[in-house]
Amino acid sequence: MFKQIALIIAATGIASQTVALETSLGKLQVAPIVQDLDTPWGFAEQPSGDILVTLRDGTLILVTSDQRIEVQNVPVVATDGQGGLLDITLARDFARTRALFLTYAKEQPQGSGTTLARARLSDDGSTLENVVDLFESAPVGETGRHFGSRVVEALDGTLFVTLGDRGNRPSAQDRSNHNGSIVRINRDGSVPADNPFLGVTGVAPEIYSFGHRNPQGARLDAAGTLWTAEHGAKGGDEVNRIVKGANYGWPVISYGVHYSGGKIGEGTAKDGMLQPLHYWDPSIAPSGLLVYTGQMFPEWQGDILVGSLKFDLISRLTPTDGTVREVERLQSEQTNRVRDIQQAADGSIWFLSAGDGVLYRISRAP
Repeated sequence: MFKQIALIIAATGIASQTVALETSLGKLQVAPIVQDLDTPWGFAEQPSGDILVTLRDGTLILVTSDQRIEVQNVPVVATDGQGGLLDITLARDFARTRALFLTYAKEQPQGSGTTLARARLSDDGSTLENVVDLFESAPVGETGRHFGSRVVEALDGTLFVTLGDRGNRPSAQDRSNHNGSIVRINRDGSVPADNPFLGVTGVAPEIYSFGHRNPQGARLDAAGTLWTAEHGAKGGDEVNRIVKGANYGWPVISYGVHYSGGKIGEGTAKDGMLQPLHYWDPSIAPSGLLVYTGQMFPEWQGDILVGSLKFDLISRLTPTDGTVREVERLQSEQTNRVRDIQQAADGSIWFLSAGDGVLYRISRAP
């Protein structure tokens, strides 16, 4: 793994410059892995150590030990405002099947919608094969805002996809469409038999939870529970633990206010609507979420790390007694608009800086 990282750094022309990051664990190291990425959104580390990175303009980049190539046959994306080629997740059985999942904005009769595709990465990594759309959100989003959009494979092999309200606030409470929801589907695109609203008249059967504004961070914890980080308006960014069939309240309840300063909905609480386990005010603009389970930083096991697009930092939070508390902010010149954050195979923490177009690695000093 470490040799592969060193080779990737050499192949991409990055000087082996490592900087110190002051943390509660003392000085950690931040080193660049891949640079010169134009508006990166998501990334995935293959078992081989090769790296795939999505760029919002529709480009998928493969970085190996000796080359950097543009992967062919990527779905045609609608680069509509915040939309484009978004998240990437490797199937848990990728080493055997080479299957992966992509989310992207797809052109629709009115605007564009969040779509989930499955594909096979060719043996040489140059092409996506057998590309098929598994899910496409109902065509009710005419703005270029709030696409979500993370894809997470659950322990049972089903797929969670987060979707924003598309700037149409009331639609997050309208379960006839997918806006402002987390959907759950099978790997073939069918609806799981135990989805909470399957068979309910007037409700989209893919919906697993609803009342979300714009979840751009999602990950499982060690027990397989899904956690999300989602944008509020002015204040009210949230961390949520996802419960099957639950209503998270947007836009009826919120700890934020409209950008005009006006009150949102009915207040901060209402019967039948779940509370966030943590909220930020002022907003940090969260994107990317990691529940840490690695061995490199045993002191942080079970903690949640969330990237900030607004304050250029990584927020570290600790779940305690049914709530979540922010305990530390990791910040340096490198944490510039943190878009995605993941745990690497060796337990190091990798994050994608959209501000300077670099994928970085946080590790302990040797």
